[in-house]
Amino acid sequence: MHDLTLVFDLDGTLVDTAPDLVAATNHVLEHVGVPPVDVDSLRPWIGLGAKYMIEMAIGPAGAKLTPEDHDQLLERYLAYYAQNIAVSSQPFEGAVAALERFQAAGAKLAVCTNKMERMSKTLLTELDLARYFTVIAGRDTFDAFKPHPNHLLETIHAAGGHAARAIMIGDTGVDIATAKAANVPVIAVTFGYTDTPVREFSPDAVIDHYRHLEPTIKELMS
Repeated sequence: MHDLTLVFDLDGTLVDTAPDLVAATNHVLEHVGVPPVDVDSLRPWIGLGAKYMIEMAIGPAGAKLTPEDHDQLLERYLAYYAQNIAVSSQPFEGAVAALERFQAAGAKLAVCTNKMERMSKTLLTELDLARYFTVIAGRDTFDAFKPHPNHLLETIHAAGGHAARAIMIGDTGVDIATAKAANVPVIAVTFGYTDTPVREFSPDAVIDHYRHLEPTIKELMS
């Protein structure tokens, strides 16, 4: 694996960030007098971004809000989340062991996420995961972000890798579309944040647990 570059999405792929994302959402809901939501009800919408998640959580009450109100709620959400980014978030089961094996085998590891770069680095540092990655590329790292293929291609290049020897690992249709546009094989995880089962996006492979990642990668690269 010494010449292989593995690029991971962050939320819903490497780390189960749902508890802290929903806590930030509930902080906003309290501000507008809307009852809190539970993690399971918001989990499918997390992959579509904070703004969309807040709108889904507010529901019909959002019709009374102006665009300026929504902007202020997003700012309130981001401020709270920045201060509480790793309270309950945890790597998915088996993720750390897999990263250790890949790193020891000489693979280049990178993150390509639509989370802002600063927040991504903070989260991964708080969870002691940043040390595994050569590059942590956020939404604002390059000129383009997912699903634009350049987000993935520039991440691979920054990691010192080549697209012909790279694999993307993600949890949503956005990740899969990005990899396909970049002509990079993509492995989808089933435990992430999507309202549509990942198999419906036709990734190159699907895994249900990180213990299956290494053999799946070897199968794809052969």
